[in-house]
Amino acid sequence: MAALKFAGMDDTDSEDELPPGWEERSKKDGWVYYASHDGMKTQWEHPKTRKKKRCAGDLPYGWEQETDEKGQMIYVDHINKRTIYFDPRQAFTVEDMVLKPKRYDGNTAALEILQGRDFSDKVVLITGGNSGIGLETARSFTLHGAHVILACRNLSRASKAASLIQQEWHKARVEAMMCDLASLRSVREFTESYKARKLPLHILVCNAAVCTRPWSLTEDGLESTFQICHLGHFLLIQGLEDVLRRSAPARVVVVTSESHRFTDLLDSCAKVDLALLSPQKKEYWSILAYNRAKLCNILFSNELHRRLSPHGVTANAVHPGNMMYTSIHRSWWLMTFLFSLARPFTKSMLCRMVIGRDFILDHLDFYTNVEAFLVVQCWCCTSTLTITLSKIVAKC
Repeated sequence: MAALKFAGMDDTDSEDELPPGWEERSKKDGWVYYASHDGMKTQWEHPKTRKKKRCAGDLPYGWEQETDEKGQMIYVDHINKRTIYFDPRQAFTVEDMVLKPKRYDGNTAALEILQGRDFSDKVVLITGGNSGIGLETARSFTLHGAHVILACRNLSRASKAASLIQQEWHKARVEAMMCDLASLRSVREFTESYKARKLPLHILVCNAAVCTRPWSLTEDGLESTFQICHLGHFLLIQGLEDVLRRSAPARVVVVTSESHRFTDLLDSCAKVDLALLSPQKKEYWSILAYNRAKLCNILFSNELHRRLSPHGVTANAVHPGNMMYTSIHRSWWLMTFLFSLARPFTKSMLCRMVIGRDFILDHLDFYTNVEAFLVVQCWCCTSTLTITLSKIVAKC
């Protein structure tokens, strides 16, 4: 041994080798700490190098962190049906690096937000990804390595959008899948097709929406604006919930609107009338229908976050900006005219995407801007609304 040490070849294994009596463990958020069995203490710094470390990346697909009946952290491999007490990521820990926060302004574009990010191990699903906000979201993620799936009702237009992104970067991993939110049958078929591919799902962006369209019923007998903007997404998330949980940490981002403030959902007794969510033709106004659907988005996002955040899945509601010039207003010439007038005074599509990127990338909580009277009347019915929507879906 002395000869080996003299030659510089002593068996040191690694500078990260722990002294006798020490054990390396990890917290639920991935940070590594060290436990001394002899000294009966724990600390964040490595006992030799004095460096802080964290687990690199996310848990492998199919793995989930849980707590057993004794309160001890366990790691469950749902695919291979096994349970271990050792974080599988601890074999690939990295040193903690202090990063300076970036500063953004009103002219910051989406690609600037994503600069330096590597999404090569992420799968992103975007509804309505063939145009507008959805297309720019897909483009931004794809150009940073993510595998992006465009869930659209018009497969031809979605395929063209995917081709445009692939022309920009030949290695882009983007594809189109059929999902018509106006048909609950189509949504169910999509979720089954997705799960059959055994893909993980790290980010789900519920972006598809319609506005200012004439009153019509879907094949499920529901008002189309309500079903497309909200109920279809409700069923989509419900069908992919198990995939999101297995892919944790995962995130659901619901694109909402400031217009959720103006809903007129109260009846003559000042109580919320849920029947107005899918009104009859005589009670229909396209703007109100859109606003009500957006309020449902926010309340649902709140409840979804409450239920799934303990399992590593967060939900966020995001407002992309006022009078965003997209094709959402195409159904009514007056709204198209108003959006055209406002266009010179609003941000470009690239800049508007910054808001969405912040909510998708950073560990932020959801937000709600429901006015006081809606908080009192609607917040208490969030769980009731979720149950009601589940019953509607079950009947269709």
